[in-house]
Amino acid sequence: MIKRLLRKLLLKPVLRLSARYSSRPDRTRVFTALSKLLDCIRQGKYKKGLALPFTEAQGKFIIFSDQHKGGRNGADDFATCEPAYLGALGHYAREGYTLVALGDCEELWENSWLTVSKAHSATFAKEKEFHDRGAFIKIFGNHDLQWENDPLAPVYLRSVYGTEMPVYEGVLLRTETAGGPLDIFCTHGHQGDEVSDGNWFSKFFVARIWAPLQAWLAINPNTPAYDTTLKTLHNTLMYEWSAAQPGLLLITGHTHQPVFESLTHIERLYRQLLFARAGSDTAAIATAEAAIRERKFEYSNISEDYLKLQPSYFNSGCCCFADGSISGIEIADGHLRLVQWERRGNEVLRSVVEEAGLEELRKAVECEEQTPATPVVAQIQGTEGTEGTVEQGTRNREPKK
Repeated sequence: MIKRLLRKLLLKPVLRLSARYSSRPDRTRVFTALSKLLDCIRQGKYKKGLALPFTEAQGKFIIFSDQHKGGRNGADDFATCEPAYLGALGHYAREGYTLVALGDCEELWENSWLTVSKAHSATFAKEKEFHDRGAFIKIFGNHDLQWENDPLAPVYLRSVYGTEMPVYEGVLLRTETAGGPLDIFCTHGHQGDEVSDGNWFSKFFVARIWAPLQAWLAINPNTPAYDTTLKTLHNTLMYEWSAAQPGLLLITGHTHQPVFESLTHIERLYRQLLFARAGSDTAAIATAEAAIRERKFEYSNISEDYLKLQPSYFNSGCCCFADGSISGIEIADGHLRLVQWERRGNEVLRSVVEEAGLEELRKAVECEEQTPATPVVAQIQGTEGTEGTVEQGTRNREPKK
């Protein structure tokens, strides 16, 4: 009784405090870090990352990020999602995909490696199947930065994967579409964030304050894969950098917020609604409004810059949503897809949230440097007939980035 009462009283203050100290991205730092990493990979500095060519029609990759595998306690956000993750990996192993683990795979700010490795031995065994056939690319993030700077990291990783497991800061997937070359740059996305990028206070806050509170109050702040919030500032900066890189798509994780073609799911719904109203398409209007209501989106207005964005930025979301679902990005059959996996009864099922062809995307980003759109607030009639205004990039409520 007391615990439930305290949870109700402390939930919002704890989340606000966590959000305040979880992310402080700086535009110059973000741009400099991403450009430097991309240049290193293109120059063949393989300790930083791989440049991996693939054929458009035959290449198969699944990109998952932000598992945050913990100690299987109240603060282990991944434990609820483990069945969906294992089911998804089983499918991708059978289909011959390459697994790209895009950082924050292990929650090493809150837990020791020994604790995590024991708690999730089944998951490591399933990942090992990809490693055994040379189809596993592991990237470090801020919560598993230990893989970059701990001299014992190779020993720890060999204990679960059997042989040497290199860990990189990024990977550049390169393909040749019918119309020309396309680069897909994958990295965790914490670069340039002075709070997330190895900051001692962030680690202290998460390990000593947030984790105990989360475990005791059973708080998981991660919303399901159809994220209804406006883009975080960090995602906005990632988009702005990617929009200035001709011929390149950027895929990150870190924010736990799925983004496809530079848009969150709610932004795509509002764009569909706007176009449907412009064309007086009654059926499409009803469908879009119903989808918006389903997501319980509390704003009736949204910045209209989503009408101008280049489709250059993608975010895989995370594998620790509170409802047990996970999201990821597939590259297969000449397409890039945002997918969701969830457990329904005894089954783990996949659904495609968004999809676009690689050639279509290449055409959209092949021109010279783009100028990112300037946010302009637009009034869009809400589904309940109310109006308001919301600027993009103002809400960041993730506590563990």
